[in-house]
Amino acid sequence: MSHSLSLRALVLLPLLALLPAGMAAAQSREDARLITATQVLEELRATPDQNIPAWLLDRAYGVAVIPDVLKGAFIFGGRHGSGALVVRDSAGRFSNPVFLSLTGGSWGFQIGAQSTDIVLVFASRRSVENFARGDFTLGVGGSVAAGPVGRSGEAAAGITSEVYSYSRNRGLFAGVQLDGTALVFDRKANRNFYGHDVTTEDILGGHVTTNSESARRFIAAIVASMTPAAADATGGTKTGATTVATPAPAAAPAPAAAPANEGAKSFPLADPKPGSEPH
Repeated sequence: MSHSLSLRALVLLPLLALLPAGMAAAQSREDARLITATQVLEELRATPDQNIPAWLLDRAYGVAVIPDVLKGAFIFGGRHGSGALVVRDSAGRFSNPVFLSLTGGSWGFQIGAQSTDIVLVFASRRSVENFARGDFTLGVGGSVAAGPVGRSGEAAAGITSEVYSYSRNRGLFAGVQLDGTALVFDRKANRNFYGHDVTTEDILGGHVTTNSESARRFIAAIVASMTPAAADATGGTKTGATTVATPAPAAAPAPAAAPANEGAKSFPLADPKPGSEPH
């Protein structure tokens, strides 16, 4: 286990101990997942030269964090991990978390195992809608490219891609290509967290809500990584040095479908190049 993973374990234990007994029994695994995802974002924010550019997060329709993705291989390779996604509602505020799993495979002679953190930035409405309709494969449901890092002006590939992907392993953070990797709605985790069977539409449409502190912190970590103006427009409020996202309205509608001929646009600005830095 790496030094980073050991530190995460030390952070998780006291935070989970603060949860009410009933909630801890029903949600401990999912809360732990959110706490770990939050720590990934906070650690990235502490290294601005190796972080997701704020201007890209400003334009994101959704953000997913999948910590500790295990990639193991012996002849046949594969990767698997569990994380959470939040999506902007029609007012521009982030939804309650949708729990998901990431799975992918590769072919070739490989030996070894590796754990890495994955962050996905959804830069178009269509990519979010395609995930909401069912299982989503990167590169099929939406074009995917290795994301720009730090003060980089453009994505390394495909400046009009709909999803930008990042990985961090052993302290190194960079864009990564994840074509063919599937994102799957985690039915069991969402049922555990919300207390009953729910769908992606239920969560993104605001038909189910949560008072989970771990969910609030996860959203706050995303908002804190944006530029101050965009964070305020998102609905964040400032308490000391921490930006805290206000919860989405209970009846907030899911993102409206874009006309077929409209193409990919970034929130909140209509940006023909969602992966390029604004001028």
